[in-house]
Order: sequence, then structure tokens, then C-alpha cells
Amino acid sequence: MSLTTKQPRLHWRAISELVRCLRHPLRRREFLAGLAFIAPSCLALFFFVILPVVSAFLLSFSEWELLSKDRTFIGLGNYIDLLTKPELWKVIRNILYFSVLKIPLDMALSLAIALLLNRKLRGLAFYRTAYFMPVISSVVAVSAIWRWIYNPHFGLANALLKLIGLPPQTWLSDPKLAMPAVVLVALWKGLGYDVFIYLAGLQNIPGVYDEAAQIDGANRWQRFRYITWPLLSPVTYFILIMSVINAFKVFAQIHVMTPKGGPLGSTEVMVFYIYRLAFQEYHFGRAAAAAFILFTIIVTLTAIQRRFIEPRVHYE
Repeated sequence: MSLTTKQPRLHWRAISELVRCLRHPLRRREFLAGLAFIAPSCLALFFFVILPVVSAFLLSFSEWELLSKDRTFIGLGNYIDLLTKPELWKVIRNILYFSVLKIPLDMALSLAIALLLNRKLRGLAFYRTAYFMPVISSVVAVSAIWRWIYNPHFGLANALLKLIGLPPQTWLSDPKLAMPAVVLVALWKGLGYDVFIYLAGLQNIPGVYDEAAQIDGANRWQRFRYITWPLLSPVTYFILIMSVINAFKVFAQIHVMTPKGGPLGSTEVMVFYIYRLAFQEYHFGRAAAAAFILFTIIVTLTAIQRRFIEPRVHYE
């Protein structure tokens, strides 16, 4: 019997079991007690997640400004207006540039650091704490400190360049340097999280595989290439998906370090663009449409990764 014929039977069996449960007084009381326990969470999910998402989706088909009480239904007008404007495509290029710069560096560095921390080193607890401290630090505070470091007049970055005989740079005012400067901060801030995810994956690999490979004469690179790396594929797949999602959602660092989207809009990313449409230009319908365009992009990229990368993941 195929899986498609089994699933409806399982559903009907579950429904009949629920009806039988509600007929029995004691089981009905247990069911209602359980329902009472999950009701607050379900209500919170409905009022704070489902209802706002549905409202924003309906708003994306309307034209509404903050100072006006009238909401005019315009169909796909907001989506057509956004997709035909060059500024949306510039914002998408910026976020792709941010992702291409950050994600490969983040994954490579976090794996290298995790491999080092997986060894028996002196002061290992200190190093693990040091790498994780930026993760739990406030993103606004971290961005403000790095903005001071990048200050062209008295910042630490230009002071270090001066020590080695290089000219000072206008890090956040140069269209070519602004995005790499922001990427460096995002990399420093989030690196520790991926390090610990990789470290957990490394510690989950049985040591007998590595020992057997050593007995067979495999060197360190061969053991990593044919044992460690394939067994880390589920962790790498998870980090890749989360890194792409988080890269497309970046906002706070951009807003603090380059409040106006950087020079010539060089650091204006999608969430910053949505923020500008909603809270600076007060076009809430257009901002809602931009938010769902971002949602569509993220879902599409996640589906592509699942289609082409997940079949290569080794779960055993």
C-alpha cells in the first residue's frame, strides 16, 4: 500500500480516537485540561503572529498613509510599483553583495576555529568564552563601538593604518568601503554562534572513525576530507540556511553604522528599505508589499537549498 493511501487512514483514525476520547468523561476532562494549558500560547500565537501577518498581507494590496484614515484597495499596484523601480533592485543587489561577502567567510572561519577549539588546548574555556561574548552582546552597542573605531578622524582603525604607514580611510563614507566595513562587524558579531554549532557537530562524531583512519595510514587532510567533513554536512547545511536567512534580515548594524543607508545607498538593504518606506515616507502599503517580496525571496532561496543541497547531506 502506498504512503498516499496510508495518510488519510491515519488522519481518520486520529479523528475517531479524538471523538472516542471526548465521549469518555475522564478523558474529556483530561483533554480540556490540556487544551487550557496550551490556550494561552495559541492565543498569543494568533494575536501576535498570525493576525499581524494576515493584516500586513491585506495591507500590501492597499494604499494607506499614516495621516489618512482612508485605505484604498489597489490590487497589485504596490507590487508593480516596487518591482518597476530601480531602487528595489539596487537594494536586492546590496543584500546579495552582503551575503556573498559574509557567508563564505563566516562558514570557513567558524569551521577553522571550531577545529582548533576541539583539540585539547591550554585555556580552552577562556577561548570558548571569548569567541561567544560578541554573540550575547547588544548589536546596537557593538555597532556603536565599531562606528567609533571606523571614525576617520580619531578612530582606532585609521590609527592602526597610520602605524604601518598606510593612509587613513573614510570607512563608512566611501561607497566602496562601507559595505565591507559593515560585513566585518557582522562577521565579528555572529562568528561565535556558528563556531559553537560546528563544535557541537565535531564533538558528536565518534572518535573510532578517526582512529581507524589513522591506523590505515590516512593523514590529517584525508581524515578531514573523507570523515569529518561528510559527517559535518547536516551542521553545515543548517548553518548555511540560517546564515542566508539572517543575512537577508540584517538591519540594526546598517541602521546604527550608516543611518541613511550609507553613501549613495551603498549599504541600504531590504529591511532598511522597508523601514524607510514605512517610518520615513509613511507608505505602509508599499512597505508591507516590500516585506512580502523579501519573504518570497527567502522562501525561494531556502527551497533551492533544500532541493540541491539537502540530497548531499549525510545524516548517518
